[in-house]
Amino acid sequence: MEEKISCDGGHEFKLLLSCPSGLSPSQVSVVFDEAYDRIPHSDSSLEHSISEIWDARVQQSSSLYNGTKFRYGGYNFDVGNDPKQQPHVSLQLGLTDYRTFVGTNLSPIWERYLVPSEDDCIQCQHTSSPLGNGAVVETSDKKILVLQRSNKVGEFPGYFVFPGGHPEPQEVGIISHEGFQELNQCRTINNKVSQEMFDSIVREVVEEIGAPADSLSSPIFIGISRRVMNVRPTAFFFIKCNLQSDEIQQLYSSAQDGFESTQLYAVSMSDLENMASKMPGCHRGGFALYKLMVQGSETGASGVCPGTHPYYPEA
Repeated sequence: MEEKISCDGGHEFKLLLSCPSGLSPSQVSVVFDEAYDRIPHSDSSLEHSISEIWDARVQQSSSLYNGTKFRYGGYNFDVGNDPKQQPHVSLQLGLTDYRTFVGTNLSPIWERYLVPSEDDCIQCQHTSSPLGNGAVVETSDKKILVLQRSNKVGEFPGYFVFPGGHPEPQEVGIISHEGFQELNQCRTINNKVSQEMFDSIVREVVEEIGAPADSLSSPIFIGISRRVMNVRPTAFFFIKCNLQSDEIQQLYSSAQDGFESTQLYAVSMSDLENMASKMPGCHRGGFALYKLMVQGSETGASGVCPGTHPYYPEA
């Protein structure tokens, strides 16, 4: 079993990017480049601790394995001057791995990797910061699907979360930056990674909830939240499911990744408001993004909003 990290302070979040109108795949692109990889820290003892922490974790849990992940390196957005022009976001992604994530973001001394800066990307330039994903899934009877995490998972056991995981470099044939230097290759791989952002969240919902892919709408991107503790970024999407909540409850029992959670809840907005107090910060941020989307649809708001100040929930 993985070492459980402390949940103290884990409710706090920062919205790095909010897209209240929701962005379709054609409105989201990716620039995958080693320029967005992690920068090693100048303190050699900190760098050495990454291996020490990883080796200790592997000894505690033989099921742990290292794998590549996309590293969040920032974004650019273009809302244009033409009101008819659709907003567009370009995500900047590098490459990292789970070992470095455990040794930096999840390190007991993770704050020592941070750089004092108002610029989020500079502040986190020495952390692994793999980009996670999460989905706010709405059923045909207008319920939102929430999972309760297993007590055997490493982060936030027993907490409520939206279904999600990570986009996977291996799914688009990436194991390193080598071989993608040519312009045409860069364009091809950027397009593949962009598509993986949307494909991966559908896979996660199917695997964790058990709903078939053909029951799900095309995801729309609603923004990025970051848990303040461990500076962990997560991209959130909104997905509609054409099944009712009781049908999904039946499918959940045979979900492929059901071992990661112990129960599926189908809840109203008011119920979700109450459950949010026991959500990790990045997922509380996902709920905040969803509420901004709902408010935007009610008021007709659109566009893209850059990062906000951190949100610190009341104790």
